[in-house]
Amino acid sequence: MVVSVRERSLASPALVRLRVVPGSRRSELVGRHGDAWKLRVHAPAERGKANDEVVRLLAGTLGVPRSSVRIVRGHSSADKLVEVSEATSAQVEQRLAAARETT
Repeated sequence: MVVSVRERSLASPALVRLRVVPGSRRSELVGRHGDAWKLRVHAPAERGKANDEVVRLLAGTLGVPRSSVRIVRGHSSADKLVEVSEATSAQVEQRLAAARETT
């Protein structure tokens, strides 16, 4: 399905719930954690390093620019709400599920 730039800009951004484990051996998508997706990030939870790594990992996994991924809630918590402006909720769920199957 091809979505025009105009249609994409009118669509509401996807919201994704995450459970983040900072200070892990490597950064990776782990899988589901209740209604959220669980991520492990190598960066420590200090001075926003883990949040930066969350944005980088999620953008790379979803195939969207980093600028389209924004932490909306949970900057200092393991539970985060992230907005992805370059994809729909269905696309995000599909891409995360596919990425999990390949790891």
